[in-house]
Amino acid sequence: MQARCVVVADSNRARIFALQGRNELSELEDLVNPAARQDDRELRTDADGRFYGMGERSEGHAAEPSVSPKQHEAERFAHAVARYLNDARNAHRYDSLCLIAAPQFLGLLRQSLDQQVLELVDETLPKNLTSASPDEIRQYIVRH
Repeated sequence: MQARCVVVADSNRARIFALQGRNELSELEDLVNPAARQDDRELRTDADGRFYGMGERSEGHAAEPSVSPKQHEAERFAHAVARYLNDARNAHRYDSLCLIAAPQFLGLLRQSLDQQVLELVDETLPKNLTSASPDEIRQYIVRH
């Protein structure tokens, strides 16, 4: 029997649940992104890139990254969650998908999902419930 998959996530953590009917919510996975809790300085491994102007006396300038290290780690985590969901879809572990995520991470996650997984998304809720109990999450799903 296939279940509805419920993903509750933010940039730090993604909890994957199976919802059978409207009452039975069981946690299948708890994916953690330890890099999301680190400071930008701790995530940066190299000096910023450098560029040089034209002419004889050109001085080097530090190039600012287009994405902060924390944003980069959030994108990497969104891709990891998307890979997990695609693998689960390929294994026929769910037939519909509910995404509940912090608003900014929800956007990253939706951008990372394969088209076949996106077609199974039947509900999205922009809310951070990663620290909620399974019963609280189930009640929130039923209410919305």
